[in-house]
Amino acid sequence: MADVVQYPPERMVNELEDLEKRGIFTRVEIAEIVKQRRKFEYRLKRPSPLKEDFIAYIDYETQLDQLRRLRKKAVAHEAKKKMKKSVSDFSGVARIVEIYRLATMKYKGDINLWFRYLEFCRQKKNGRMKKVLAQVIRFHPKVPGVWIYAAAWEFDQNLNVAAARALMQNGLRVCPHSEDLWVEYLRMELTYLNKLKARKLALGEVKGNLLGDKKSAEDGKETGEINDEFLPIVVEEGSNVEDDDTSEKVDVFQEKGSDVLQTIYSGAVEALPSSFSLRQRFLEILDGTDLARSEEIRNPILSDMKRDFCREPGYWDWLARYEMSDSISRGTSKGIVNSQLQKAIQVYEEGIRTATSSAMFDMFIKFLMEIIAPSNSDDNQISPSSNHTSDCVSHLISVYQKADATGCLTEDLACKYVSFYLQLERTQEAQKLSEKLCSGRFMGSAKLWLSRISIKMRSLSKDSTSPSNEDSQSIFDLLSNALKKVPISESESLWQMALKFFANQRNYLDKLIEMSVILVTKGGGGDHGFSPASMVVNFILQTRGIQSAREAYKRFLALPHPGLVLYRVCIEIESNLASLGDKDCLRNARKLYDSAVATYSQDAKLWQDYYSMETKLGTSETANAVHWRARKTLKDSAGFIVPPDLL
Repeated sequence: MADVVQYPPERMVNELEDLEKRGIFTRVEIAEIVKQRRKFEYRLKRPSPLKEDFIAYIDYETQLDQLRRLRKKAVAHEAKKKMKKSVSDFSGVARIVEIYRLATMKYKGDINLWFRYLEFCRQKKNGRMKKVLAQVIRFHPKVPGVWIYAAAWEFDQNLNVAAARALMQNGLRVCPHSEDLWVEYLRMELTYLNKLKARKLALGEVKGNLLGDKKSAEDGKETGEINDEFLPIVVEEGSNVEDDDTSEKVDVFQEKGSDVLQTIYSGAVEALPSSFSLRQRFLEILDGTDLARSEEIRNPILSDMKRDFCREPGYWDWLARYEMSDSISRGTSKGIVNSQLQKAIQVYEEGIRTATSSAMFDMFIKFLMEIIAPSNSDDNQISPSSNHTSDCVSHLISVYQKADATGCLTEDLACKYVSFYLQLERTQEAQKLSEKLCSGRFMGSAKLWLSRISIKMRSLSKDSTSPSNEDSQSIFDLLSNALKKVPISESESLWQMALKFFANQRNYLDKLIEMSVILVTKGGGGDHGFSPASMVVNFILQTRGIQSAREAYKRFLALPHPGLVLYRVCIEIESNLASLGDKDCLRNARKLYDSAVATYSQDAKLWQDYYSMETKLGTSETANAVHWRARKTLKDSAGFIVPPDLL
């Protein structure tokens, strides 16, 4: 192996001597370079070299070559003369290319490594680009990005349009279902026509013909890097170009562009008939270019999209926004924009009739809200002062009503419905709506109950500084009704609101505690997620102290199935106090753990936590005893993993 590693440094002798002779690196620096390269060569000659080894070697050589170039400039500046190129100017790039070659042969399937290799060859222009592109295409013909990259290089760098077109067409044969390939192929063909048009204008300006203004001629000269392949003009056979006027000559390219777009569009739709985004991208290109018969091309595309995607809500949302953006981009007046807004609303309404769904209503509502309250305005309050906004508000309310009538009103939309009335400061209507929704098919929705109770609390706070007994009773009745109908797993926010509101009213707080006891008795405590009992215990701990909290959790733990969540909360309370030196709390934590593992004997995480507590707060004997019990009790003792810091 040493002989194999020694061979590459021996080939560097001429390069290193040249670097020393020119004064770019000192002898000590050269010795360090040889040492580093030998170290990298040893890493590459291992039985299974890692990709990181190749990357590290490439990074080192790249930085070394950059340093060499900077040193060379400094030496030339001091000598005040230009230094001729020598072997050291080429050897660095050649070595990096060789490392890339070895890396890509070792990791042929790493497409990112191949692209990194291609970028290096493109930047250094070392003449290996075509060979590397051929290798990438051979190993990764199913990757559309490879064909796009190769065609882009042929088109932009090598200035070979025929080769670029051939690559794109071959890529489409291999990857016919790639949207990016179809779109980039169209962009390339239109760009080619645009360059031909610019060159024609520039040549006409030189000949003295009135083919464009001075700026157009200068733009054409900027693209003068094109080779002779760009010189022929695509015109109809038998036409006399010199006898045509300027507009007719320009129209030739516009006509050809339209033909190209229609041809590629037909092939793309045939290959990807169910791709909605593909047709969107083609329309974006059509709108962004100046082609002949744009409207004649656009209308069939839009009609095809309606025929194929009219059952998808996303199509109607896109079509309505397309109508709006199209009118705004044309710089239309305010009156025309308003008419386009009405047209967009009609599109949404047609979409509701054709593709009736919650998603369709949601998109329509979002659109109207963007018109009523733009993102840069105050979203908490809507003032329908203008007729324009007032019409949108009435439209939005009717949309919500249609969604409710058709059964497409989801919980999220229902919450937005109530919130919209609040934004309009129509509190009474919001309250009636929330009452209706909570008594209907959303009676189990915690969000709507929260909205309803919040509206009630807000109205009471406006009437008086502190709620009366009747007001407190009405709030308690609402909360108790909500807690009975909402599933326990989703009622955390309701319990937080109830405990916070009645924190200073002992009689209602005791009723809430009794309610939590009844809920745990009927349905049992939760083993995961939210537990009302654990929230009540934490609240009592914060408001009444540890003794009251102990009395509360003992009462809960005496129930048939208090739940693992409650056990963990109680253990956390006692262990936190035990960490402060309270021995009684440590005994209580042990009792809680013993009770918990008796019920949840196969919970490995519970045993790990028990062992962890004994290791930190107990003795080695108690910790070993817990470890022995866990190994003996757990059927799958492999699940009991002791953290390394506790060993």
